[in-house]
Amino acid sequence: MKLIIQIPCLNEEESLPKTLKDLPTSIDGIDTIEVLIIDDGSTDNTSQVAKDNGAHHVVRLTKRKGLAFGFHAGLDASLKRGADIIVNTDADNQYKGADIGRLVKPILDGKADIVIGNRDIENVDQFSWLKKRLQRLGSWVVRQLSGSKIADCTTGFRAYSKEAALRLNIISDYTYTLESIIQAEHKNLAIENITISTNHVGRKSRLFKSIPEYIKRSLVTMVRVFAMFNPFRLFLTVGVIFTTIGALIGSRFLFYYLINQGEGKIQSLILAAALLIIGFQFFIVGLVADLISANRRLLEDTLLRTKKIELSLRNQKD
Repeated sequence: MKLIIQIPCLNEEESLPKTLKDLPTSIDGIDTIEVLIIDDGSTDNTSQVAKDNGAHHVVRLTKRKGLAFGFHAGLDASLKRGADIIVNTDADNQYKGADIGRLVKPILDGKADIVIGNRDIENVDQFSWLKKRLQRLGSWVVRQLSGSKIADCTTGFRAYSKEAALRLNIISDYTYTLESIIQAEHKNLAIENITISTNHVGRKSRLFKSIPEYIKRSLVTMVRVFAMFNPFRLFLTVGVIFTTIGALIGSRFLFYYLINQGEGKIQSLILAAALLIIGFQFFIVGLVADLISANRRLLEDTLLRTKKIELSLRNQKD
């Protein structure tokens, strides 16, 4: 059983040595542990520092492509290097290496495909009151969209089985954390949770420049991914809203018309007709999007088979 710990990095030459030193060298049930660094176009000596401090593999991106791309590149690289389990952690030493054994245990026991390390948000001192509330709200929204029971949807401390890593196809160019959960739930992958503690991190997050930007981009990601996996439900809901409002306004006009007071209220009839037409259009778009979604699932099945064949051929060569 081979475990690869992947660490996406961006200019982490200062924090990386401590993070690497904290990683476990042995875990019950794991035969081999290797570390893979994804250098997302760093302008410092991150790649060399990683090699000097014991990283087994370094994937260097010549240009910064974002956390989501780096995460997916890490999964691909780990699978090609024979990983049976992949753990993703941060380079800033926020997460404790000692928790990795607990993180992979549900996968080793055959109880989970993905394990999420949930931070005890309320007791993370470095998070402001506003950030804690936003974390809670964001996790609640993701739970509603995906049907999951995950308390901390933005944590980057996660473990993936080989099958889960093969099935995930990250399309976001911003962050993988939200999308991967929604995808996993809709692909019927088993997700377990463990509670973890964290180390203090002195520097600010490099993922977003401000909270409003983070909220905006996260909302766009969630709506986009939900629309990809549940297009009919999304467009049907919007269509029902427009149709209901149109029907209510139309009923109001009809009421006044029947009591001979419809004069001067023709604008209500026009608005009602417009809303009903828009609602009907959303229904049609939902049907078309649902057909496209079915085609996407077939393409993903084909891609999964292709990945497995590629890995099989690679293993035969090795």
